[in-house]
Amino acid sequence: MSGGDSEGEKAERMAFILALRQHGIRDVAVLRAMELVPRPLFVDPQLRAFAYDDVSLPIPCGQTMSQPSLVAAMTEALGVVAEHAVLEVGTGSGYQAAVLSHLAARVVTVDRYRTLVSEALARYEVLGLRNLTAYVGDGMLGMPSRAPFDRIMVTAAAREIPPALLDQLKLGGVLLIPIGKGDEVQVLVRVVKEQSGNQVRELMPVRFLPLIPGVAATL
Repeated sequence: MSGGDSEGEKAERMAFILALRQHGIRDVAVLRAMELVPRPLFVDPQLRAFAYDDVSLPIPCGQTMSQPSLVAAMTEALGVVAEHAVLEVGTGSGYQAAVLSHLAARVVTVDRYRTLVSEALARYEVLGLRNLTAYVGDGMLGMPSRAPFDRIMVTAAAREIPPALLDQLKLGGVLLIPIGKGDEVQVLVRVVKEQSGNQVRELMPVRFLPLIPGVAATL
């Protein structure tokens, strides 16, 4: 928390972290990262009252911002440490990548919507996050110019794991992705890339919008 936080904001964040603990989040580094990122900055001002509630919220371009407990659970499952390079596919509001930036050496996030990337970059500038960059691009293709990555998180649902993402993952690296149809409940899958083959483990049911190829033409 910054020194400029009001008493009300500090109390909100303390209650926020307590609620995450009650949801089963135990990783101290993840909880600290969640505490350090001011969620209201990533929320529509008209929805400020719900910023710290455990609900998903609408954002521009017909997208959504995941509820905090899911953000924390996915961050914990990814297993990021300080020397890691991380790719996030699906920038959205920019909140998830901001959380990851407090855990990793560098974070790259990509989204098909220029509006979302522009707004995320402005928020990162406000927060002074220098190890975090957002790009407009096709998430299914990852970000080959910045690869390889120790960790990859996908925040949109795919029918199968995009081969390009596995190609950009280091041996021993972890990929987290929702698998299933975009209009149904999906399963969050954790993949560990190994020389002998990929280890795949199903973690939990989730619901994300679909991972769409290409870059949005107008937004």
